[in-house]
Amino acid sequence: MSEREQLATVYTARYMEAQIIKGRLESEGIPVLLSYESAGLVYGITIDGLGEVKVMVPKRLAEEAKEILGVGEFAEGGEGGSN
Repeated sequence: MSEREQLATVYTARYMEAQIIKGRLESEGIPVLLSYESAGLVYGITIDGLGEVKVMVPKRLAEEAKEILGVGEFAEGGEGGSN
């Protein structure tokens, strides 16, 4: 993933779930960046977005990543799943 490549958020989860999702996408050849507020992770706070982890992929691969994850159909907590 280059520094200039635009990213898209394909899923929002808690830290451990985000790590599993990251592994799943990377096993399919999709590079992943996890974005989170460190205070939420350190203190275990899950209020007002703290504790949320955004699973981000290159914009050009976002649709493929969503298909792999099933986002929009049956995914719980994922962006597009219940939104």
